[in-house]
Amino acid sequence: MAVSDPDDILNRIALPLRLTHMGLWAERLTRAFWPLWTLVLAVLAALAFGVQDHVSIEYVWGAAALVAVGGLVALGLGLRAFHVPGRAEALVRLDSRLPGNPIAALTDVQAIGVGDPASLAVWRAHQARMAARAAQARAVEPDLRLSSRDPFALRYVALTAFVMALMFGSLWRVTSVAALAPGAAGSLAAGPTWEGWAQPPVYTGKPTLYLNDVTAETLEVPVGTRLQFRLYGEVGALSLTETVSGAAEAPADGVQSVARDFVLNSSGTVTIDGPGGRAWAFTATPDRAPTITAEGEIGREADGRFKQGFATSDDYGVVQGQVSIALDLPGIDRRFGLEAEPEARDPVVLDLPMPVTGDRAAFSETLIDDLSQHPFANLPVVMTFSATDAAGQSGEAAPLNVTLPGKRFFDPLAAALIEMRRDLLWTRDNAARSAQVLKAVTYQPEEFIRNQRAYLRLRVVMRQLDAEKTALTPEIRDEIAEELWQIALLVEEGDLASAMERLRRAQDRLDEAIRNGASPEEIDQLMQEMRQALADYMQQLAEESQRNPDSQLSQNMEGMEMSGDQLQEMLDELQKLMEEGRMAEAQELMEMLRQLMENMQVTQGEGQGQGQGQGNQAMRDLGETLRDQQGLSDDAFRDLQDGQPGGQQPGQEGEGEGQGGEGLAQRQQELRDRLGQLGRGQLPGEGSERGEAGRQQMDRAGRAMREAEEALRGGDLPGALDRQAEAMEALREGMRNFGEALAEEQREQQNGADQGEAFGRADPNSQRDPLGREPGDSARIGSDRNMLQGEDVYRRAQDLLDEIRRRTGDQQRPEAERDYLRRLLDMF
Repeated sequence: MAVSDPDDILNRIALPLRLTHMGLWAERLTRAFWPLWTLVLAVLAALAFGVQDHVSIEYVWGAAALVAVGGLVALGLGLRAFHVPGRAEALVRLDSRLPGNPIAALTDVQAIGVGDPASLAVWRAHQARMAARAAQARAVEPDLRLSSRDPFALRYVALTAFVMALMFGSLWRVTSVAALAPGAAGSLAAGPTWEGWAQPPVYTGKPTLYLNDVTAETLEVPVGTRLQFRLYGEVGALSLTETVSGAAEAPADGVQSVARDFVLNSSGTVTIDGPGGRAWAFTATPDRAPTITAEGEIGREADGRFKQGFATSDDYGVVQGQVSIALDLPGIDRRFGLEAEPEARDPVVLDLPMPVTGDRAAFSETLIDDLSQHPFANLPVVMTFSATDAAGQSGEAAPLNVTLPGKRFFDPLAAALIEMRRDLLWTRDNAARSAQVLKAVTYQPEEFIRNQRAYLRLRVVMRQLDAEKTALTPEIRDEIAEELWQIALLVEEGDLASAMERLRRAQDRLDEAIRNGASPEEIDQLMQEMRQALADYMQQLAEESQRNPDSQLSQNMEGMEMSGDQLQEMLDELQKLMEEGRMAEAQELMEMLRQLMENMQVTQGEGQGQGQGQGNQAMRDLGETLRDQQGLSDDAFRDLQDGQPGGQQPGQEGEGEGQGGEGLAQRQQELRDRLGQLGRGQLPGEGSERGEAGRQQMDRAGRAMREAEEALRGGDLPGALDRQAEAMEALREGMRNFGEALAEEQREQQNGADQGEAFGRADPNSQRDPLGREPGDSARIGSDRNMLQGEDVYRRAQDLLDEIRRRTGDQQRPEAERDYLRRLLDMF
């Protein structure tokens, strides 16, 4: 085995050795001279910030002497501590990082056994291994740590100050020190004799201009730009004149540096006269006032809220907007209760919604608010939109004359109560007339006022109005108006116990809406209410038929046959006619449907008893509880986002605002009580495995609700949200268990007896309800018919959920589809 020559090895490691040698230089220079360069950086930072321009000459010279002495001391100590590193030191450091010090081993000489061939072979093998190790040498990094020598990190303080000076100061100011020396007046030309900055208003988003670096003589800047100049040198050597601020010229103040600071208000010139002077022509760009316009027609939501679109724009961005809603007296039909002069009322001022993120220079939004209970509701008003920018300028849209939408009441009694409420709020002078009209309305309440509780409450209001009508105070007037509103809601929406009464009321309201030309949203909501009332009425008839199979529920149309599908087709046709605007035909179909409802006959086999109906009702109640819990959780989360960890501040009201810790806790307690009543009721699957699992989940949900209530009362919104999420998860799992138990009960009933249900004489083997729909569980999609059998049911359900989650996370899908998929996931 050949032994490598040491010189050859040194040539192979020449680069690592050179880098290690340079690292030694850097290490020793840093350790020896760090106080010197720390002092230099600190002094440069102070000079770049212009400290020398703000103190007297004596202090400057004193500081210069101290800096000079400190610099000499630091230089002397550095030269004393510095030792020039040699190549041999670098070689030793490089060799120390290699295992076995191979470089030193290559320079060794065999002392004994030179004549022994075996010993010589071992020596050569050793040398070969050392040469291989030496060839793997890598440069050794220098140790530049100074924490032991600089425990207070003074070097970092000086470096930070120097970097800040580079960013916010000017190194040209360092040269101004030379002007402080005797006979240095002629040296001023070596550096700048002035400095200038142009700072546009912050809201414009434009950068600051350093005028020394600007070569253009004409500049365009926004109005309100702040101009700052500093003049150096002897007093009087430089002077500044300007015509952009409109202020008087500032005389020289007798100090070595003259500072001028003013705001650009108009176009003009700024001139620096003297050695190295400059002149600029500034063009002032005015800040335009924002513009705002109303977009589209005002719309009415089914619950009485109104929505009005608007568009606004500004050159730099709108910061806020408002709409003022004032009564349009000339546009009001001054008859009946509106004939008297109204009481003075201030316009309603609403804040316009602003984009949370993104550019506010130009955007469109929709104002949605509820003024159903305001005295201006359903009356002509003038809406004036306004927008304000960051400069405080405002722009207004042209007045918009509209009828302010409010909640529509289709029941005649409810509409009469709302009209009397409007008259009272119009002026208290209408108290006597309103009392007289209410007496006329309630003269013969039979067949007109079908809600006994509403009638009794109305009689109380009438007695109070009679007693106070001669000296009605605003406070009592507002109390009566609020009570009339609540009574009208009770009459319109009702709390009727009878399913037939609810159905008749839904039909009456829908019929009234068709005749009065209600909005599509209102008709759609009333249509859904009638469908629900019809379904409840069908269920009640079915249960009555089960209890009295020998009775006749129809006298006029005995033996009439109509399937649930046919009834469903009638409802679909009714909705189609209304959507197409064929209201006359829709009214005829409504009358036909009303006659059918009064003469229908339902037969039901004995297989499906009352227990199944109770189970379905329990599932619907659980679904409603889950939705209410979700709504409560949303309100708590909204309070947390609004920064209300302890609840709502006093005086906060309205939809979308916080309700306070106590208010949320009260709602949580009511939900927990409702869940407890459901647990004591008729839940599906009693005694079965699935049923017991569902009841355990209900217990778990109750515990989570109780903990959430305690957290809300304690102001712990994050903890309450966690417990509410646990309660919703338990409710969903419990509903899934109860649904499977209910489906199992239905399958057992189908195997044991005839489970046919028909409207008239429908298919006896069908499991459809009176409306022809497959029976399913509340808050579940589809029917209970098994599409798969055995374990495939659960596998397929899991596959579907995974696919829904995947599509929900696909950002390329439309937002409407992803929102729908998210709602599906919330249900399961």
